[in-house]
Amino acid sequence: MSTPVKGLRAAKVAETQERILDAARALFVRDGYHATTLTAVADRARVGHRTVYVRFGTKAALLRSVVDVAVGGDAEQRTVGERDWFQAALTESALQDRINALVDGNADLMARAGDLFEVALQAQASEPELAEAFQAGRADTRELMRRFVRAARADGLLAEVADPVWQEETVALAAQAESYLLLRRTTGWQQAEYRDWLRRTLVEVLAPA
Repeated sequence: MSTPVKGLRAAKVAETQERILDAARALFVRDGYHATTLTAVADRARVGHRTVYVRFGTKAALLRSVVDVAVGGDAEQRTVGERDWFQAALTESALQDRINALVDGNADLMARAGDLFEVALQAQASEPELAEAFQAGRADTRELMRRFVRAARADGLLAEVADPVWQEETVALAAQAESYLLLRRTTGWQQAEYRDWLRRTLVEVLAPA
């Protein structure tokens, strides 16, 4: 098979996958996890029913893929810790610039993935795979936020505090998806209000040197 033909085939495969993921996202958010079927996703994506089963296998695996794309903002195989916004949060010279990078990156992530996190939370009681994935996400977020605080401390950007672990854990809790979802449910806040709350919280918690 020639290289141009391979390239066209790869592009078609990628385009089909994108259609499936877009269709799945729309149905999961609109109808919820349990009411969404792989057949309905295939019909909305205008692909054969077998195509969805072959590519994803289960509905839980499909939702995980949809969430992964939403979290990253694209289909690139890069973790949150490898994303430009998080790297800026680790390396900017001023503390406020680090906070701004972290807040904007996290708030944008929640805007893309918040509705899907809600679906996954509802589904995890009956889907151990999703419960495990969500718990792994919590652990990853906690470790990334602790890394953010420790980097700022190591670079001399934070004042000494009596309880640095409290500082790390408070930032980690503020950045969790469930904190975002709870604030959205209880306050009715939109993205701008959440972004302002997170920025103010981090500024208050991370006393500058």
